[in-house]
Amino acid sequence: MTIKPEYPYNGKRYLGNTNEMKVHDLENENVNCQIDEIKYEHIKMYDYHFQAKDNGFVDCDYCF
Repeated sequence: MTIKPEYPYNGKRYLGNTNEMKVHDLENENVNCQIDEIKYEHIKMYDYHFQAKDNGFVDCDYCF
């Protein structure tokens, strides 16, 4: 996936899945990330990786 301007991605690079507390790098997405399967209510977007980490997210094993 590339960075998308529309909701819920809002042009941001880092996607936090609040259901699993994992952060994904949309510029390095792997098919195993299953980004399209994450419900919108579980998505929290960030401009910077450190913001997601500061909020308790751990890195995805596939895109980091």
